[in-house]
Amino acid sequence: MSQLRGPASSGPLRVWWEALAAAAAGVVTMYVVASLGLWAAGAGDLPGGAFPHVVAATVVAAAGGSVELTGDAGVIAQADAALDAVPLSVTLAGALVTAAVFLRPLRHRAVATGHELLARVARTAAFWLLFLLVLALVARHSFTISVGNDLADEIGAELGATPTVGFRADVPATLGFGLLWVLALLALTFLVSRRAPLSSPLLHLQNSVRPPAFAMLLVLLAYAAIGLITGVIVLIVKGHPAETLAVLFLGLPNLAWMALGIGTGGAWTGHVDKAIGLPVPQLLDDVLRTRHGARTVDLASLGEHDGRVWLLVAVAAVVLLGAAFAAAVRSPAGTPAWRQAVELAVALAVTLLLVGLITRILAHYGLSLIGVGDLGGNLGGEVTLQPQLLRLVAAGAAWGLVTGYIGGLLARRVRHPGEAPEHAPPA
Repeated sequence: MSQLRGPASSGPLRVWWEALAAAAAGVVTMYVVASLGLWAAGAGDLPGGAFPHVVAATVVAAAGGSVELTGDAGVIAQADAALDAVPLSVTLAGALVTAAVFLRPLRHRAVATGHELLARVARTAAFWLLFLLVLALVARHSFTISVGNDLADEIGAELGATPTVGFRADVPATLGFGLLWVLALLALTFLVSRRAPLSSPLLHLQNSVRPPAFAMLLVLLAYAAIGLITGVIVLIVKGHPAETLAVLFLGLPNLAWMALGIGTGGAWTGHVDKAIGLPVPQLLDDVLRTRHGARTVDLASLGEHDGRVWLLVAVAAVVLLGAAFAAAVRSPAGTPAWRQAVELAVALAVTLLLVGLITRILAHYGLSLIGVGDLGGNLGGEVTLQPQLLRLVAAGAAWGLVTGYIGGLLARRVRHPGEAPEHAPPA
């Protein structure tokens, strides 16, 4: 019984402190990573003390919140703007730290009651929402913009058509989506980590769900690590430190996980109308840049500009085979290879579906006079990137079946956790 009581019996203040620590550690990590990325991107030079407000808005977006862009140009002009993009470097950093601190008090326990686990999740989510509310209230600011001509600016001021653009967090939507985000994170933490205790009714997940879920975590982290190494090499060899650091601290997983999807045969569709300030690698910009219509981003279109992109297939094969082997080793001894193939196919298909959903981009800004045309060559622009979800899911299922089956066969010669050695001495 002492195992069931564990640290929760040490007093109510301690469990509240542990929940506060998990939420605070995640939010602080996200704020620091977002600050570094935005500073590298040049946001530190924004006027009117906007930097902390922009950082807060970035953290809100990374934590599942909603940030709206606003535009106003007075009575005879109209400005409109939209931005839908998740800075996944900030998201990943906060998720990993939050999960690690949340699990720390539970690391020596194998089983816990469902009531205790739900109470821990509820306390952590409550503190998370409190921090998110503060950030959402800070995440608002507006800027006055110039049309690029002093005379036009003066005329606009006289006519009440001085354009402004700003942003603000939608507080109710931010709290709603933020709650779903932290609950999903903590649920995934229990699914993936061996250190997370489960209640008795959920112990079957230990063998059926955790191995493929853990394998998918390995895949995502491996691609993030490969992307980080690639970014450091680019930083050393090609320079452009500010742009490279901005990508690393804001959008590294966006690009790395797109590489996973593309390497397995998935695709995205989009275009870049004009430069809009988002850090987009040159190769991706070359494929997407078009004035009309949309382009497909896949191995074929990228390979037209750089043949080295076909190496993504080899990287996917190595990483997925390694993950499949790890999942098979963690599965109970005697699990047939076909079952491990099916489990990994489902896991990879769901993973690529989520990758597609969280890597989509919609960014637009435009300014028009009396509703006609864009004013200023640099005042209108658009970047879109949308996943082809069916293609991603199909590619994930196919690769999961193949690599899962091979991984299951390779793991037969390896002793599984809890399995006795073949020539163990009699008891």
